[in-house]
Amino acid sequence: MAERRWRLGLTRASYPNCSRPALAVTETASADARRLLVALGGQQNAGKSTLFNLLTGARQHVANYPGVTVEKKTGTFSHGGHAIELVDLPGTYGLTSFSLEERVARDFLLLEQPDVVVNVADASSLRRSLRLTVQLRELGLPVVVALNMMDVAARRSVVIDTDALAGHLGAPVVATVGRRGEGGARLKDAIIARATISDAPPPLVIDYGAMEPAVTGVTEALTRHPSLADHCPPRWLATRLLDCDAEAMRLLRTHVPEPDAILAQIDRARADFETAEGVTIADQIASSREQAVRAIETAVLDRGTRVRRTWSDRIDAVVLNRWLAPVVLLGVIATVYELSIVQGYEVTHYTWPVLATWRAFAAGILPEAGFLYDPLLRALGLWLVDSANTLLNYVPIFLILFSLIAVLEDSGYMARIAVILDRLLRRFGLHGQSTLPYVLSGVFAGGCAVPGVMATRSIPDHRARMATILTAPFMNCLAKVPLYTLLLGVYFADSMSLMMFYIATITLIAALLVAKLLSTTVLSGLETAPFIMELPNYQWPTVRGVALRAVERTWVYVQKVGTVVIAVAVVVFTLLHLPGLSQTEQEAFEARGQAAISDFEAALARTPFAEQVPPQRLVGLVNAYDAYRATRLNADRNTADADFRARFPDLMVFVAPGRDRAERAASRALRNLASARKALRREMRETRIVNSVLGRIGRSLEPVTQFAGFDWKINVALLSSFAARESSVATLGVLFQDGADENQSLEQRVAHGAGGTDGRGALAALAVILFFALYPPCLATTIMVHVQTGSYRWMLFSIAFPTALGLGVASAVYSLGTAVGVDAVTAMTTTYLAALAMLVIVGLAGDWRSRPAAPLPQTST
Repeated sequence: MAERRWRLGLTRASYPNCSRPALAVTETASADARRLLVALGGQQNAGKSTLFNLLTGARQHVANYPGVTVEKKTGTFSHGGHAIELVDLPGTYGLTSFSLEERVARDFLLLEQPDVVVNVADASSLRRSLRLTVQLRELGLPVVVALNMMDVAARRSVVIDTDALAGHLGAPVVATVGRRGEGGARLKDAIIARATISDAPPPLVIDYGAMEPAVTGVTEALTRHPSLADHCPPRWLATRLLDCDAEAMRLLRTHVPEPDAILAQIDRARADFETAEGVTIADQIASSREQAVRAIETAVLDRGTRVRRTWSDRIDAVVLNRWLAPVVLLGVIATVYELSIVQGYEVTHYTWPVLATWRAFAAGILPEAGFLYDPLLRALGLWLVDSANTLLNYVPIFLILFSLIAVLEDSGYMARIAVILDRLLRRFGLHGQSTLPYVLSGVFAGGCAVPGVMATRSIPDHRARMATILTAPFMNCLAKVPLYTLLLGVYFADSMSLMMFYIATITLIAALLVAKLLSTTVLSGLETAPFIMELPNYQWPTVRGVALRAVERTWVYVQKVGTVVIAVAVVVFTLLHLPGLSQTEQEAFEARGQAAISDFEAALARTPFAEQVPPQRLVGLVNAYDAYRATRLNADRNTADADFRARFPDLMVFVAPGRDRAERAASRALRNLASARKALRREMRETRIVNSVLGRIGRSLEPVTQFAGFDWKINVALLSSFAARESSVATLGVLFQDGADENQSLEQRVAHGAGGTDGRGALAALAVILFFALYPPCLATTIMVHVQTGSYRWMLFSIAFPTALGLGVASAVYSLGTAVGVDAVTAMTTTYLAALAMLVIVGLAGDWRSRPAAPLPQTST
């Protein structure tokens, strides 16, 4: 713009009586076509995201603001010969510093100084939206008001004089209906017109009544430091300093060499006012702004407007009813869970064959497997493909999940969820919006902590958000169920239902208690925000808006998690394969392998097919046979036959023998060789794990874990489950192998190898269950903790703290149970009742550190 944006013309005591600026685009000599920076601001649920999509279309980019976890969405579009970069600011109720979102929005406006700020206001709830608008105008920003949801206002018989509103605000007002695409062109015209005018109206001046002398005195002191005017209007800064705004104090200390005199003046002015008037500065500012907003609303609303009972009011009569609200909420949560986790998992049955085809393709182009040893490139390549497939298999779930979350957000019900549950959850340092992350993580067994942690981005209170991130992984994700099922089947077959009830609920109890502990200790220094929750009008979400957000959030997951998962998979692969088998072990396995080959050759020599399988074809034949059997297990015999025939057209007799005794003998010989090879490779894998870095770590941990009844095999299984929870059972299947008991089930082998099913073994199994319930989040969830917190320190804390907590609980239960001599079920019952009693005591005590919740504004205008 041609001149400095901040103006010092602050003598006006009334609202500017300026006419509505023209919306036609005019080019001036001082404002050539250039790239414009435009900020899109507004309160939540005012249709800001819909307007952003309307203006930018598909030209969008999602990242984070530097140094924080608040999402930054930018988009571009062209209009009137100008290229425009549009930045969607976090939804805020004001420009104070109560929340991280407010500070991020305000810092962007002050530091980046956008050419235009488009303030999205809800026409159906004008007073609510004007609270932010007057603060933007107080800041002297070049504002264009997008008066959105005009269709909702019309249905409520709300008539607004937009010309009068523009005059009172000193900013153009454009009526829009974002979800229908109405008003987009006029809004673009207004943006260009506002950015190219050379004479911008001065900041809006609000009369602060009895506080005016203090504001005037501090403003005069600030005007003696011209460098401050480069960052914000002195009058606005004066009000923020009087209100003890920490960021305003920092700004003052940064740009005033010796601020002590001004700070002392501010302290005296604040003390004199509060003593004389009996109210705080914050209350006076809020009251004065509210009076100004009411005055504007009264002046611009049609005198004949009659606010009728809306559909939102009628719906809220049911969904916010004291008795019906919990029922409706449980229904909504169950629906989201059913559609995203359960039905989304069903969708993976259709996507997994695609991923399996990709794995088969990768296996086909990688070097062929050896008889006992695979080439390093093949082993590592398939390991990485499997790691990536595990990640990508969740994509259908995330697409459904994020679509449903967008529907809840855009419809207005997400705000109701927070209102319903905040009173209960805040007693434990959480927030009403912590509900959805807990549900998605597995309040009902079968969730996943990754989408649960991702869903915490909607929690406005930073302390509560961190508490939710750190405790959501305690929930019973689907991947924990196999280990629970295994141990319950071995040790608690007669009490399985009771034990499953304990497991399913004690994790929620533990999460609430830990959230309370963390919020009053390591999280106590984090910023909090007053609980202010607007109840927006219900509205139909747009398909475009829901789809865009679902794809954006899923793509962020694939990008940020996928790349790190692959990197860590390489590390885990290395730790499981180094230092490898010793020379003696290799020679022993090779000798046994050669013996199996010799047995095969001897058996085949008694058939007419010996000459058809020379040594150079043997490994390829066994590999093809294994692939054939795997394909047949998927009930696809035609494909299996075609693949095998393509590779060995003359050896179909080995997989499809007829009634001829020679053919059956040849097929049996190959089957025996494949089985021997499989057993040898499994034994080699077990030996390699025992000798690996992870195996040695498992043994080194025994002096500590013995108090919980864990031996080195359990330690290795738990360590491997960090990469993926499911791998705990798979690792146990490898470790608890016994050559003499090949036909035993895993349950039998675990019971035999872990010391039997006596009381001591059952207590050890209970300790494993409790540790696994409180165990650190899996690799993907841990990475998501880093993504959401933006901190490696919190990521490491999310690993260290649950490990210490889980090991402490498991050791206490096992050691005390062994010393007292109680059975495992009694020990679990005692532990459960103790945790439940602690939960009730903490809940009744309330959160003595928390501030009272602010009253909820009404949805009516």
